[in-house]
Amino acid sequence: MSRARRSTTPGRWAASAFAGMLAANAVPHGAVGVVGREFPSPFASPPGRGMSPPWVNVLWSAVNIAGSRGVLDSVSPRRPGEGVAFAVGAGVMAVVLTGYFARVLRDR
Repeated sequence: MSRARRSTTPGRWAASAFAGMLAANAVPHGAVGVVGREFPSPFASPPGRGMSPPWVNVLWSAVNIAGSRGVLDSVSPRRPGEGVAFAVGAGVMAVVLTGYFARVLRDR
């Protein structure tokens, strides 16, 4: 196989980063839902600021995991650098979510 066919493209990097972002978003919703606490979700009122019951957050976590897996499957087989893109996407999303949820929960 030629080097050009094995190399990745910006679109594949972006897809891998997006998959990482979805995976990172699954973590807080799933963790808080499993311990039985309410947590903000897009399905609350107001969306993203109001509190949703634990089962909604567990389902939202599962949707994020499924979405992440679906995106990863769309760029399969993976190529060099795409794992790094996934990790960068997950890390950036984790930092963004930390700030966002801290503000939302503080302002309650």
